[in-house]
Amino acid sequence: MFVTLLVLFFGVIASALSFVFIRESTEAPAMLAAFRVLLAGLVLLPWYLRDRKKLGDSPIQAVIGRSILPGLILGIHFIAWVMGARMTSAANATLIVNLVPVVMPFLMLWFFKERLLKKEILATALALIGMLVLTATDLVISPLSAAGDLLSFVSMLLFAAYLAVARAYAHLPSIWLYVVPVYLVAGVSTFIIACFFSSPIHAYSMYNLSMILSLAIVSTVLGHTALNFAMQKLRGQTVSIINMSQFIVAGITGYLIYREVPHVSFYVACILVVAATLLVIVNQKETLPEK
Repeated sequence: MFVTLLVLFFGVIASALSFVFIRESTEAPAMLAAFRVLLAGLVLLPWYLRDRKKLGDSPIQAVIGRSILPGLILGIHFIAWVMGARMTSAANATLIVNLVPVVMPFLMLWFFKERLLKKEILATALALIGMLVLTATDLVISPLSAAGDLLSFVSMLLFAAYLAVARAYAHLPSIWLYVVPVYLVAGVSTFIIACFFSSPIHAYSMYNLSMILSLAIVSTVLGHTALNFAMQKLRGQTVSIINMSQFIVAGITGYLIYREVPHVSFYVACILVVAATLLVIVNQKETLPEK
């Protein structure tokens, strides 16, 4: 259990660093999202082939079939998130994307009959209050940001669904047998969509390439894979609440790299989210989903 939690926290950190790579890259948003998952799938392909040979897997047609839904969900999530975040305020996008713990209980109940515990309800409330404190002063309610808010909300729903679906494949003997085909399906589908908005054929600076590769390896290969792994081992609400702490990592990184000094609300939100995280971790061993 301790190891799984460590993997989850590592994944949260790796995922949170994506904002640096996205900010520093000059690639078009949709194409950047496509490269992110397509490269992740290609990098991990040798691990899939190794485990497929060693542990066995379904026929390729069946593998593609089981990967289409989570792959499409992930790909559309990335595109909707990038577009939505650029069409609304940072505060709106931050609050909306962190509503996953509100949606996750319904998904887990619907798919897996997993009901919220009392302490998870309290932890969810603490974490959401933290998000409200963090964003309250900068929230924008305006028709001008409505489209961006809606896209961000759709992105959040898709991300919650993507995480929840991972639980359905916990029976597979290796995490690579699940995530690699999903990344490849997401990458190919997103790349096709991205080609309608921009071309992948242009000059690439070494710095831009390094940011694209970092986004694929750090935030996707390591970050997203760790989140999927945790969803197969821990309760869904535990993963969604701990994942909210990405804003803490992003805030610290923003200060260290860009000298962006956090507002006092950041520290209040940190305390509330950390308290929520500790609450769901306590006695986690007793609340694992049944196999």
